[in-house]
Amino acid sequence: MDQLDDNLYDVVVIGGGAAGLSGAVALARFRRSVLVLDAGSPRNAPAGHLHNFLTRDGTPPTEIYAQGRAEVARYGAHVQAGRVTAVRRQDERFAIEIGERTVGARRVLVATGLRDDLPDIPGLAQRWGIDVLHCPYCHGWEVRDQRLGVLATGPMAVHQALLFRQLSAHVTVVQHTGLALSDEQREQLDALDIPVLAGPVVRVELDSNGLTGVRLSDDSTVPLDALVVAPTFMARAEALAPLGLEPVEVFIGDHLLGTRIEADASGATAVAGVWVAGNVTDMQAQVVSSAAAGLAAGAAINADLLAEDTRTALETHRYRQIYSEQAWDERYRSRPQNWSGNPNPVLITEVADLVPGTALDAGSGEGADALWLASRGWVVTGAEFSTTALQRSAAQAERLDLTVNWQHLDLAREPATGTYDLVSAFFLHLPAEPRRTLFAHLVAAVAPGGTLLIVGHDLSDLQTTMPRPRLDEMGWTTEEIIDSLGDGWSITVSEARPRHATDPDGHDIIIHDTVLRARRDHD
Repeated sequence: MDQLDDNLYDVVVIGGGAAGLSGAVALARFRRSVLVLDAGSPRNAPAGHLHNFLTRDGTPPTEIYAQGRAEVARYGAHVQAGRVTAVRRQDERFAIEIGERTVGARRVLVATGLRDDLPDIPGLAQRWGIDVLHCPYCHGWEVRDQRLGVLATGPMAVHQALLFRQLSAHVTVVQHTGLALSDEQREQLDALDIPVLAGPVVRVELDSNGLTGVRLSDDSTVPLDALVVAPTFMARAEALAPLGLEPVEVFIGDHLLGTRIEADASGATAVAGVWVAGNVTDMQAQVVSSAAAGLAAGAAINADLLAEDTRTALETHRYRQIYSEQAWDERYRSRPQNWSGNPNPVLITEVADLVPGTALDAGSGEGADALWLASRGWVVTGAEFSTTALQRSAAQAERLDLTVNWQHLDLAREPATGTYDLVSAFFLHLPAEPRRTLFAHLVAAVAPGGTLLIVGHDLSDLQTTMPRPRLDEMGWTTEEIIDSLGDGWSITVSEARPRHATDPDGHDIIIHDTVLRARRDHD
C-alpha cells in the first residue's frame, strides 16, 4: 500500500450524493477538515428530476449535486473525483485508497449508495429511470393517468400495483417470474380493476420516443407508457471489505430484497470510526431522507471527534502538570535525593551478557543506571529533561571519577542523536500519545545488532496494595512495544518479572516489572 498523503483529514466522505455532501457540510461548518471523494456515478443519474424534496421539487439531480459541491467548498472542505477501492485501518487512523493514491482520515463517512440490479430483460436497462421505474413517490406523479405495467418478480409487486393505482386507472400486473398471488391479493386487484396477465416478459418494446410496451413469451404485446419493476438493491460497499464490514442480506420471506450495511440510528457501524448514510444502509431512502441521514451522521462524527479531541487535550493538560520538565524539577528540588542511588537490578541482570559499547540511558534521573554502565566500560549518554536531576548526576559522576555524556533531552518530544548498542529505559510511564512517541524514539536509537531494554510497572500491580497512581491510564504491555517494532527484531525477553517489595503499610508483597528486551538484527 502506498504511503499516506501529507494531509490527514478529520473525515473522509466516500460518495458525493445527497448523504455524503450533507454530512460534509455539517462537518465543515464545525471547522473539521473534510475531503469528499466522488466516483461520479450517482444512482439517480438517469432521472431528469427529483421530487419530494421541499423547495427543490423538479430540480435535476445534477443541479442539486453541483450546488451541494459548491456549498461544501464554501465552508472550506474539498471535493475530488475518484473511486475508492479500499478502506483499511492504519494504526489508529484509516487509509483510503483511490487507485495509486492513499489519503488518511481520523473518521470515515460512507455514502456510496446502492446498485439497482434489474431483471435481465432486453431493452429494460436502457430505459431505467426514464420510463422504467420503481418508486411511486419518486416518479408516480409524472406518469399519472398513463398506461402502467407492473412487472411482478417478487412480493412487492402487489404493493407497487396498489400504489400506482392511486395515480392511474390503467394499471396492469404482468407476471414475469414465479409469483403466486394469494386469494386476498387477487381479490384486492380485482376490486381495483387491475388485470393480471401471465408472462413471462421476453423484451421491452421501444421506438424512437421510448418504451411502447412489453412482449410476452406467447409473442403477444402489452401496450404501455411506463413499466414498474422491483430491482434488487445491492449496497455499494466493496471498498469496506478490508475492515471486515460486509453487507447483510435483507429478505421478505424467501425473496432477496437486497443488501445493506448495518448501522445504528446515527449511522455508526460495527467498525469504530466508520459511519454510513443514505442508500448504502437504507435501501428505501430518497434524496431528502438521505440528506437528513448525512446530517445526522455528520453530527455524530463531530461529537465523536470532539470527545477524542477533549481526551487528548486533557491528557496534554495532565502531562504538562505532572510530567513536564517544570513538574519534575519541582519534584527533584523537593528532597535531596529521590531515588536509592543504586542501579536497577533488572539492568544488572540483562546487561551481564552484553559486550560494553555505546549506551543511551533514557530518563536517566539522578544517574544511577548510567553511572553503573560507565563503571562497566560502556560509553554512556544519559538523557534527562530535568535540569536539577542532570546537575545531581553530573556531580555524582565527578565524585566517582566517571565520564557520562549528560544531555538535556525530552525523548517524548524529540529523538536522540545517533544510535547506540544499548538503549535502556526504566519506569517511564506517560499518556498514550507521548508514550508512542517516546517508544518510537527509543526504537529508532538502537543500532544494528544493538539491544533495546524497556522496563515498567506491570499492570497486575493495580491488584496489589502498592500505590500505582494512574497506571491504568499510563501502563503498557510488552505486546504494545513489540507491535510497534516491525520487522528485523528478535525478542529475547518479554515477561512480567516478580520481585519482593514493601507497601506503604510495611507489608511484604510481590509486585511485577514488565520487562522487554529485544535485539535489532544486523543490516
